[in-house]
Amino acid sequence: MNYPRKAKAISLAWTGASGAPYGLKLLECLLVADYQVFLMISSAARVVLATEHGLQLSANGDKAKAQLLELFAQQGSDISGELYVLGKEEWFSPPASGSAAPKQMVICPCSTGTLAAVATGMSNSLLERAADVVIKERGQLILVPRETPFSSIHLEHMLSLSKLGATIMPAAPGFYHDPKSVEDLVDFMVARILDHLGVDHALTKRWGYDKHSASNSDN
Repeated sequence: MNYPRKAKAISLAWTGASGAPYGLKLLECLLVADYQVFLMISSAARVVLATEHGLQLSANGDKAKAQLLELFAQQGSDISGELYVLGKEEWFSPPASGSAAPKQMVICPCSTGTLAAVATGMSNSLLERAADVVIKERGQLILVPRETPFSSIHLEHMLSLSKLGATIMPAAPGFYHDPKSVEDLVDFMVARILDHLGVDHALTKRWGYDKHSASNSDN
């Protein structure tokens, strides 16, 4: 398959950690922002999607793409970007090569197994290879692990990746924006990811800009 090259391109991976709503919302926002998204989904991620979102996502890339675009259309999203859902052995796709891969990649949610594989350069699947490519090409890699508590093994892998230039953003939403729903918490975390990617959004209020602090009333 031939893939047209776009200036705004990104690799996105979903793995088997809890946090499927984060991945779905992030994908939706990237497509609305007119990104070309190369999406990689592990087998365990499909189980999590079915469990947490009731979405039985096909293992066939084209069918999975149709399902996701239909879901976003039902939600009223104005999608202008391009989506490619890649299999774990699509070695001739852009994310597999340093000469073609997007310079940005997010693994959200990121399982501790994927964390370990990326930290040690395993590259046994396209997902792992894509992350390895971004690291070696000095691109931007963001990992969003969701586990608690973290063991010393997990923390050592995170430290190793941080030293290599990756950004570790645990799925830890804040509460200072007065969330009213689970969706508000999801939006908070996705907003932080988008900030680091340099993608404009209006998902959450910004500290100091959209709400006066309580101390101001005393001045």
